Amino acid sequence: MAASSSDQRMMHLNLFLMGCGHHRAAWRHPESAVEQLGDIRYYERLAQTAERGKLDAVFFADSNTAGNVSDGSWWYLEPLTAIAAMSRATENIGFISTVSSTFYTPFHAARLVASLDHISGGRIGWNVVTSMFDVEARNHGYESMPGHAERYRRADEFVQAVLGLWDSWADDALMFDRKGHYADPDKVQPINHRGEFFRVDGPLNVPRPVQGHPVLFQAGASEQGRELAARCAEAIYAVAYDLPAAQSYYRDIKRRVKAAGRGATVPVMPGLVTYVAPTEAEALAKQRELDELLPADASLRQLAMFIDQDCSGWDLDAPVPPLPSLEEFSGPQGRYSTILRIIETEKPSLRQLLGRLAAGGGHCTMVGTPEQIADKMEHWFNNEGADGFNLMPPFLPSGIEDFIEQVVPELQNRGLFRKEYQGSTLRSHLGLARPECFKGKLAP
Repeated sequence: MAASSSDQRMMHLNLFLMGCGHHRAAWRHPESAVEQLGDIRYYERLAQTAERGKLDAVFFADSNTAGNVSDGSWWYLEPLTAIAAMSRATENIGFISTVSSTFYTPFHAARLVASLDHISGGRIGWNVVTSMFDVEARNHGYESMPGHAERYRRADEFVQAVLGLWDSWADDALMFDRKGHYADPDKVQPINHRGEFFRVDGPLNVPRPVQGHPVLFQAGASEQGRELAARCAEAIYAVAYDLPAAQSYYRDIKRRVKAAGRGATVPVMPGLVTYVAPTEAEALAKQRELDELLPADASLRQLAMFIDQDCSGWDLDAPVPPLPSLEEFSGPQGRYSTILRIIETEKPSLRQLLGRLAAGGGHCTMVGTPEQIADKMEHWFNNEGADGFNLMPPFLPSGIEDFIEQVVPELQNRGLFRKEYQGSTLRSHLGLARPECFKGKLAP
């Protein structure tokens, strides 16, 4: 039903870009753009398509390992570098990149992200992660990943130091007085941070970002991740296999944000894989076509990464062997808990589980007509499942083109999604206030 009020709550929609698409077999499709993964024009066209649909932002995840190169790669261009070019090929849409608090230093991250915010005119967000795999750690001088609790203590300190660096320049510090000061020395101050993990004198060598602080995203599902999100995040990515799982996470996060004394709205955006076509049969055929392209050994390697154990010898047509409980699992808990939920709910064979994980790794999957998909999205949106979605097209570029051309108009007709941008920054798209410059010093 169309909305009658101009101030109706609107969905937030991001495009989550990943290689040729989120399905593990996307690159194998004869019409895939696999040969273009090193061509910035491919990503620019995808961003332009997302902007045509008035989406909030384009999001890049990242990894610090090549993985098994036989299975194809989701990583080619480094995200922050690619975003610099993509922002110049667009006008309004935001851009978000993953930044690892384990592998970056605060000064390095603050400088890179602030520079992008200036380049883009205020359209940048950063998704803070602690990273997760030992193979990544060994590319950065570690023998293995630090423990979970240590990683999150570091992440908390990392965020505070970055924010302090962005606030080390007052908004009005620049003077450009050719006979005097380039910047007012009293308005550019060191932060003198001394913490458990970092020493950061400051100030930053980039003036305060256009948005004050580029938008902070977070995606932690563990207890420490949820606490960090509740204290710091301005928008949250989530993994939700179904609406009950989404509601449980959504309500818990909203409760924690309130308990943290934060009055600001923090949108929660679960990942969403869609196969859309004029008929349900056509949509199901699209899904089946990709599933049939994926070799079993590649699927097993993906599952092994998610559950942190070798499953190459498991029987494909037998039930999934018992897995450790969530409490016993030391890896990334959001994805693992989703896998446990799929097994508990569907009791699949190993082959069936691999099919469920092939696109999106356990994120919600919707298959159907534009109306059917809009109905489900609206139901989640109106029932404490989501404030929007992080779109994960299984195949690119057609997956996002189908969504923009077929589902977005349906959402717009229902008054659930914008028809035009109302501002020019990512903060304005998300309805977030620009933070005032922090005047004090970070505690030692």
